[in-house]
Amino acid sequence: MRIISGRFKGKKLLLPKDKNTRPLKDLVKESIFNLLEHSKKMNVNLKNSTVLDLFSGSGSFGIECLSRESKYVCFFENYFEAIKVLEKNLLLFKNEKKFKILKDNCFEYFDSEKKIDKKFDIIFIDPPYKEIKINMLIEKIIFRKLLKKDGILIIHRHKKDKIVITEKINILDTRTYGVSKVYFAN
Repeated sequence: MRIISGRFKGKKLLLPKDKNTRPLKDLVKESIFNLLEHSKKMNVNLKNSTVLDLFSGSGSFGIECLSRESKYVCFFENYFEAIKVLEKNLLLFKNEKKFKILKDNCFEYFDSEKKIDKKFDIIFIDPPYKEIKINMLIEKIIFRKLLKKDGILIIHRHKKDKIVITEKINILDTRTYGVSKVYFAN
């Protein structure tokens, strides 16, 4: 796995050694970023954007955003092995205050009184394929008003996933890449 574009283009990213974390494939990541940058359906500028990367794993998505000059990325991860790899991958940005890692379960975090003091241009949701509480998470994001008015919500699922995404968001585009299905919404 590598960084596709920006300041750190070509740099390799570490992955957890076990199979408990599913990395975002480069083809899927590249396709997502091409759509973000070139689609007329979405009005988001990666440069200077704020990004919430839920279920960050090794940080591939958020690190790609940082490489492309996003202003700030908040990484959410609660699996210890993935956090260790995420921290090592973020050493590329060692002198910058452009990111934060929340070592927490996002469902529990959003149920608590804890607050995130930012609104986001991009929220990337990439849970394990077996996770079925996607709509609950989307509703928590809506309730907490975490997505900016023109922001984009990106949801990564398995293409055979049977979950119907809530009608409380507006699906702008849906793409399938290999076994991945990606929703773009606001």
